[in-house]
Amino acid sequence: MSGRVVVLGSCGGWPEAGRACSGFLVEYEGSRVVLDLGYGTWPRLLDHLGSSGAEGLDAVVVSHAHPDHLVDVHALSRARWFTRRGAPRLPLYAPEGVLEMLTALDGGDPAALLEVFDLRRLPGGPSRVGPFLLEAWALPHYEPDVGVRLSSPGLTVAYTGDTGPDPALVDLGRDADLFIVDATDRHQRPGVPATDGPELNLTAEQAGTVAAAAGARRLMLTHFWPGNDRQSSAAAAARSYPGPVLLADEGLEVTLP
Repeated sequence: MSGRVVVLGSCGGWPEAGRACSGFLVEYEGSRVVLDLGYGTWPRLLDHLGSSGAEGLDAVVVSHAHPDHLVDVHALSRARWFTRRGAPRLPLYAPEGVLEMLTALDGGDPAALLEVFDLRRLPGGPSRVGPFLLEAWALPHYEPDVGVRLSSPGLTVAYTGDTGPDPALVDLGRDADLFIVDATDRHQRPGVPATDGPELNLTAEQAGTVAAAAGARRLMLTHFWPGNDRQSSAAAAARSYPGPVLLADEGLEVTLP
């Protein structure tokens, strides 16, 4: 049985005109899981679900507490609160800091959020989400960040969230049908200050190196710094990765496996 990944947003930091920040919808065997919901992703998700209260969504996974990855989770929570109050809670898989950020957006009281969401902290042991086994790896970033792997007998999708270089990335993406990897490439933009201290985002070339080492069947680059030359990023990744290089683009649907 085939599945698909739908790109809801592809920008890092803030969205370009007509685009959105990080977000992906994974569908397989009737199950739907969202990976991140950054700025501008919620309306795009609604277009696919056809439901104002996100009916048909089985779980939400948030990689870390930066707003370009989670702010529209708050929109989802409000929609569920006002249209489906009393419905079964939606599993929310997230590392430390995510609930705290959502609570700040909700006026400082987590009560409504905890009626909407069943919080499950990451990283932790493997979890079953519909047909998927969900596994998470802690990865280096400015906030606690997790990379997530969704696997079933017929399909594996891996997603880094935001991350610097780390040996765990190879295990995360091992033999994945699609490996969605941070390729921020901040260096492309003149005037963008260099990162002080350790590398906490990947370049496209580093993304290619990781995908090659993992043996991933397809690589999707994402989290592009606004204004970047995405074709240049694809070329950089292809220097180290021999397989197909896809560019995350809002509305792109990738059939898998």
